[in-house]
Amino acid sequence: MTFQAKKLLSADDTVFLFIDHQPQMSFGVVNIDRQQLKNNTIALAKTAKLFGATTILTAVETESFSGYIWPELMDVLQQTPIERTSMNSWDSEALVAAIKATGKKKLVIAALWTEACLLFPTLCALEEGFEVYIVTDASGGTSQESHDAAVRRMEQAGAQSMTSVTVLLELQRDWAKRGTYDGVMTIVREHFGAYGMGVDYAYTMVHKAPQRGAFPHKVVGAATHEHA
Repeated sequence: MTFQAKKLLSADDTVFLFIDHQPQMSFGVVNIDRQQLKNNTIALAKTAKLFGATTILTAVETESFSGYIWPELMDVLQQTPIERTSMNSWDSEALVAAIKATGKKKLVIAALWTEACLLFPTLCALEEGFEVYIVTDASGGTSQESHDAAVRRMEQAGAQSMTSVTVLLELQRDWAKRGTYDGVMTIVREHFGAYGMGVDYAYTMVHKAPQRGAFPHKVVGAATHEHA
């Protein structure tokens, strides 16, 4: 691996940490459409799973306030969350022990809310020598100003901002990596809007792949030269 490549994410040395993607926390998010937030978070989880990265889920006050972690996220990761009471997940000895037990020094973190549950552990992890990458579109705050201010503070402390699609492409990096190619394309088509539509177009119209879906459509008004 070159020195330049060491600056990019690799599933081998990275822990993906999902913090408090729970209903009550979601209700307070206003800086991003909440369905888009869920879409990006699930895409991030699928990315971590596809590349075999270590993932950790944590939840706060599940039964007394926040509700259970989104079922779609649980369906992807299928692991028991680490329950805690603290706003700062770094105050949870169980969570920090789980992270340190991996021996990995890079953390990709997404959390609700940006201004607390993402900010606090990010600052603490940086102080302890971890490299932290915050996924800003899989995190959300109670206002645009609060979200942005927290992101600036984390960046000033040394964290690096990313989006869910950047994480996916950074882990793939080379389209010749055929073992994950189809999985990447599936995530793109399911979660990344115009990019996914472009992939569908290229598959069917350029590469002549079979049309997806149970009922191939008939092109209405198509020219029939034999009757011209």
